Amino acid sequence: MILAFKIGFLEISWVDLIDISLVAILLYQVYKLIRGSLAMNIFLGILALYLVYLIVRAAQMELLATILGQFMGVGVLAMIILFQPEIRKFLLLIGRTTEINRDDIFKTITNWRSEHHDEFDVTQLMEAVKTLKATRTGALIVFSRDIELKFYAETGDPLNAEVSKRLLLAIFNKHSPLHDGAIIIYKGRIKAARCVLPVSENDHLPSQFGLRHRSALGMSETTDTLVLAISEETGRLILARNGKYLRALKLKQVEHKILDYLHKEEPKNWNEIPEEAEPLEQPEEKPTR
Repeated sequence: MILAFKIGFLEISWVDLIDISLVAILLYQVYKLIRGSLAMNIFLGILALYLVYLIVRAAQMELLATILGQFMGVGVLAMIILFQPEIRKFLLLIGRTTEINRDDIFKTITNWRSEHHDEFDVTQLMEAVKTLKATRTGALIVFSRDIELKFYAETGDPLNAEVSKRLLLAIFNKHSPLHDGAIIIYKGRIKAARCVLPVSENDHLPSQFGLRHRSALGMSETTDTLVLAISEETGRLILARNGKYLRALKLKQVEHKILDYLHKEEPKNWNEIPEEAEPLEQPEEKPTR
């Protein structure tokens, strides 16, 4: 074993350094996952209980150590039960980064389809979005570039229809039985409507964000999608991607973002706005007391 350095009697190898680094990265990712949620307080409580157990055992307080030891014995099972939503979210994030799309592999090997075969008329979409905003009609649209999203599509009603302004307005009409939930656009077609999306548990979102906005963020956190949400109360529009959101966008900026996502030409900083688009509006600041 090759030593990296030695501190007194403690010998540290390169393997130890790699091990420590990987554990630090894992703990940081777990912290990011549960930061700002109730799970953070539970995690700190379990950690404090474990530290007390170590102190009690070191002090040879047999009775208390035995009682706390019983809690520690079922600690893994208890953490799985308590942190079930966070563990599920963590596994979804891992699956999102490692998922292999068979259609993309087939296209790469055979080069059978053209690069932009899956495009659709974004103009029709933007005309519908313009009308939905003006009439304050709630809408939730998921754009999927590589993943079919069967699990979420099966929660709604299958359509497999072309994207058109009339169809979008008909779906999100307040009197339509399909207006609740989201539509999923995959490979240039509306795959399903009235789909149920996961709701973000981020406690730091603006108070005016309703269920649609939180669902848009929740979907973007757990899948590699771009989600557009329009508020029914205010007509406010946001775009959500990777758990982040943009608001106060001009329609031209929204169109650019959708096209960038579909063409896989997103900038490294997702908050960047194309130069030819109008400048990004700043959200109103809350008055300070």
